[in-house]
Amino acid sequence: MPTSAHELPLEMVRNRPELVPTILRTVFGLDILGEPSITSESFADLNPAELRCDATVLFDAPERPAHGVIVESQQRFDGGKHYSWPAYIALLRLRHKCGATLLVLCPDQKSARRCAAPIDMGHPNWVLEPLTVHPGMLPPITDPAEAARIPELAVLSAPAHADGPHASAVVSAVAAAIDTLTGDAGPLYHDYLRTLLSDAARKLLEDTVKTAGYEWQSDFAKTHIAEGRTEGRAEGRVEGRTEEAAKSVLLVLKARGLAVPDHVRERVTGCTDTDQLERWIQRAATIDHAENLLD
Repeated sequence: MPTSAHELPLEMVRNRPELVPTILRTVFGLDILGEPSITSESFADLNPAELRCDATVLFDAPERPAHGVIVESQQRFDGGKHYSWPAYIALLRLRHKCGATLLVLCPDQKSARRCAAPIDMGHPNWVLEPLTVHPGMLPPITDPAEAARIPELAVLSAPAHADGPHASAVVSAVAAAIDTLTGDAGPLYHDYLRTLLSDAARKLLEDTVKTAGYEWQSDFAKTHIAEGRTEGRAEGRVEGRTEEAAKSVLLVLKARGLAVPDHVRERVTGCTDTDQLERWIQRAATIDHAENLLD
């Protein structure tokens, strides 16, 4: 079952191939005719161990595929892709006798910019320019009905807009959209989204649900939200213990008349490791200078 940051965007494409033409049209203004469908992701004509793309979407036409899109999920720049990506496109053209496009899903602007670097094929005027997308390039989905139509698009774009001016509407829409899913998709998308949202956005999600009186419909959503609240309470207890321990370190130093520089104070108050803080409490009782606490 895919759970990694690399696999989940691809699982979204496999679950809903129409996500690909939606992204191409929304971000790049490209309209590809035909009904999209998932096809083979390996090219056994040569070496399948080396030539296996992440996902392939074909656009059906009456006689033969009208177009094909190679979809790659790239967490960081990999120079080796400058050799495998052109091969994927060439073999897809050869196999299906149609045009081909390369779409690369990236987690952030930096990786998208590097992956978009033109690939000079060596032949005159033959340069491949990968189409790269990161969440910030996708529009905020604020309408629950639109989010429910393509939940995958809402999930992919939400992390980039959940802290912006449309935060409340974005969070409400993506929550309602995920709740419409069935099978494994719901919990997978929910967990994926939670790992990408900021602490403030995760809190907004819970607060929005409470304020709106929204009732989760799917069993997985009820379970996940309950688990999230339990985790939140547990995290609050841990945070409280670390704050008390940090205060104890500083109080011991103060009681011994030791001046505490700002960088030491910030290091102590910013520490979330209770074991480390307990060691610092012991050291605070014996050291001659506060700076020695961090040795």
